[in-house]
Amino acid sequence: MKQAQPGQATIKIKNLRLRTFIGINEEEKQKQQDIVINVLLRYRVNGAITHNDIDHALNYRTINKAIINHVEDGRFLLLERLASEVLGLVMEDPMVCYAEVEIDKPHALRFADSVSITLCDSRD
Repeated sequence: MKQAQPGQATIKIKNLRLRTFIGINEEEKQKQQDIVINVLLRYRVNGAITHNDIDHALNYRTINKAIINHVEDGRFLLLERLASEVLGLVMEDPMVCYAEVEIDKPHALRFADSVSITLCDSRD
């Protein structure tokens, strides 16, 4: 049986719920808040399919751990800065061709479920 050879795989880390210091108000600087992170990343999957070996695949577990450590140990004034730093972590893996990071700050606005920002990057 011949296997299909797609060019890129899409991996999604969905609803990673973490707590960090995020915000510009004094109360926000003193008390951790919930955030929700969604990451979409693409990588060239041919090596993983051909070799059926983790050494040829993108290790999303390693990326997830790096995000958790960075966010939970950090302090951020703006969602923009937090999203940029998480995106930078994801793009550090040379296998990643494209990434999107969306970060939600639940209950940031009255009558709204959350406020979110999405940043993306790609390799040329």
